[in-house]
Amino acid sequence: MFPPVDTKDAPAVAKFVKARFAAMYPGASLSWLERLFVDIETLFCGRHPDYAAVDLRYHDLEHTLQATVCLALLLEGRHAAGVEPRIDPRQFELAISAGLLHDSGYIKLRSDNVGTGAKYTFCHVLRSCAFTASYLPTLGANDYEVEAVLGAINCTGPTKQVSRLYFRDPVERVIGCALATADYLGQMAASDYPDEMEILFEEFQESDDFIHLPQSRRAFQSAAELIERTPIFWKKFVQPKLESDFQAVYRFLARPYPPRSQSLPGGRPEEHCKDPAAQRDGPARARQIGARPKPARVLEARPQAPQFVGRKYGHNCRLVRPPWSK
Repeated sequence: MFPPVDTKDAPAVAKFVKARFAAMYPGASLSWLERLFVDIETLFCGRHPDYAAVDLRYHDLEHTLQATVCLALLLEGRHAAGVEPRIDPRQFELAISAGLLHDSGYIKLRSDNVGTGAKYTFCHVLRSCAFTASYLPTLGANDYEVEAVLGAINCTGPTKQVSRLYFRDPVERVIGCALATADYLGQMAASDYPDEMEILFEEFQESDDFIHLPQSRRAFQSAAELIERTPIFWKKFVQPKLESDFQAVYRFLARPYPPRSQSLPGGRPEEHCKDPAAQRDGPARARQIGARPKPARVLEARPQAPQFVGRKYGHNCRLVRPPWSK
């Protein structure tokens, strides 16, 4: 069952991610990830000299850790499946960096004494990118690496269409899709997710008040409306994004990959080790994501996108808590 680690415990999550990394890339140094996790906990807990502790109750450190655990599991599954293009150790480090930094834009400067960081909801992706661009070089990241992380973070904006964003290479697009997927599924798998919808509404409301958004233009008028409308939001917005815009990378959460329902009768095992987006959309998509085009083969059955089923989602990639909202 997901998550396999306590996402309220930052050191435990760091240990979990480093273990996945070490198993995927034997002999690779853990120093980048070790420094990264220490710095992120320092930032969110208010020990940074310039930034106050995160003061949101929904988009808190645990939310970031939930997304990061989901991202690590997704990348691990893709690596085990042998999908091309491969993600190398440095690219994995940058992906985890994007996961840990993608909501840093909610954190306020110490001089900011008005309201909470929720007021920055409307621009938190931009603020996250700004912080990331100033932080990563202190760890030794070069300009291309910083650009890659910013590109992934930019994919988490709810209005972004990843398919229309520019990426320098196919791996960067894969990482962007993986992070955007993990941002949704990491939080939606949490056992307390439905119970926090009132808190999420309060964050939306503070942001709308901060930018003086008229009531007529607000997405939700009450927490009850947020809860009531989100099943449709999930079905009409999130599921299509997971399947198409995010290239169906959520399937790499299956253990093992591919799941049995995706078997090709009479096909060779290596036929499964292709990106599912390339299998679905054919040579054009294969060229886009960097996989080598193959003659079209039709899947007899494909696993469906996560469904409403109860409590958490597990190795079959099924969501088991109702996804009330992003």
